[in-house]
Amino acid sequence: MADNGNDNTFRALVTRSTGSSYMILSDDDTEREAHIKGNMRIKGIRTTNPVAVGDYVTALTQADGTTWITGIEPRRNYIIRRSTNLSKEAHILAANIDQAALVITLNHPVTSTVFIDRFLATAEAYRVPALLIFNKTDLLTDSEKEQLGELRQLYESLGYRTIAITAIDSNTREQVMPMLTGKVTLLSGNSGVGKSTLLNTVFGKQLTRTGNISAAHDKGMHTTTFSEMYALPSGRVIDTPGIKGFGSVEMTKEEVGHYFREIFEVSRHCRFSNCLHTGEPGCAVLEAVKNGQITFSRFESYLSLLGDGEEEKYR
Repeated sequence: MADNGNDNTFRALVTRSTGSSYMILSDDDTEREAHIKGNMRIKGIRTTNPVAVGDYVTALTQADGTTWITGIEPRRNYIIRRSTNLSKEAHILAANIDQAALVITLNHPVTSTVFIDRFLATAEAYRVPALLIFNKTDLLTDSEKEQLGELRQLYESLGYRTIAITAIDSNTREQVMPMLTGKVTLLSGNSGVGKSTLLNTVFGKQLTRTGNISAAHDKGMHTTTFSEMYALPSGRVIDTPGIKGFGSVEMTKEEVGHYFREIFEVSRHCRFSNCLHTGEPGCAVLEAVKNGQITFSRFESYLSLLGDGEEEKYR
């Protein structure tokens, strides 16, 4: 971005977003609070947050000491999800990231395979490598441990990296750190899956508050209320508030199948190039589901994402 010819203009990295203000880190490692002008929100930006954690911005500190973000540099990439605010199109979770990590629990609370697959499809759509972190393995029953093994086998067979941990264990840091080193990582997941505990363990200190699971609904209580970036010795981690789901954004019905690796591969053999795999004659994908080449859970997730146009399943 141009500096508008003002000597007080500088480049900075957005490290925290609260919705009403931002924390930015300038190139000289000075961190300060910044705001955006109201008109930046409406200049063709159809998201709830025109500025996201991970953005590189141009900022200006005025004579009264207040700092304003005046421009955003082009993003290398970003992860976006459908917003729960009906007046806006979407919400950017983070920008300029090297990988997206999803923390998953099979119980306390349950992370659905539909949620996992929507996350992976979103990462595929924005060309961001994905990592699946299965947490709270110490709480699993024998049958749940078997389910964990099957899920890891499924996703690893599709080319995704997975890891199984117990975030409160002391050896977790050694397990997870090599996957984070040298990268900017978005950390996401449902409320209650242990993202905050994992962060505190990895960093070896209390960075974020941890919460209890709601006994009534076996769901997590929100402890992270805004996105924030934390610096590792090598790399950075962006923690995000717990979310319920991902909805399709900037994704046509014909494109949804492109973001399910095995469906995209098999779809090359469909009779029609625009096949949506919902009953068309000569559909190779339906045949692959029937013979077990494509798992039903993945196909179910595909159909769920395909139906976002008619139903608000991302809520």
